Amino acid sequence: MAKLTIVANIKANPDKIDLVKAELIKLIDITRAEEGCINYDLHQDNDNPAHFVFYENWESRELWQSHMGAQHLAAYLEATEGAVAEFTLNEMTVIG
Repeated sequence: MAKLTIVANIKANPDKIDLVKAELIKLIDITRAEEGCINYDLHQDNDNPAHFVFYENWESRELWQSHMGAQHLAAYLEATEGAVAEFTLNEMTVIG
């Protein structure tokens, strides 16, 4: 099983930055404790506070997929419905 890197970009609506940030922060400790999670690091853009990035590494795609079906992610999606303007996710492989 190859390690999987995830880069997730979340852009909050300007009036919902604090809500989205608070909900993203709630995901950190519970996700870091999940099987297969190597790191799960949240970043906020210095020039655009509405832009958040999760940089994640997982032992395998299968274990990441388990994370994606977790209840805490469903709760995040429910809490931030209508508050996120844009979301992109890239599955990546380390090549160097």
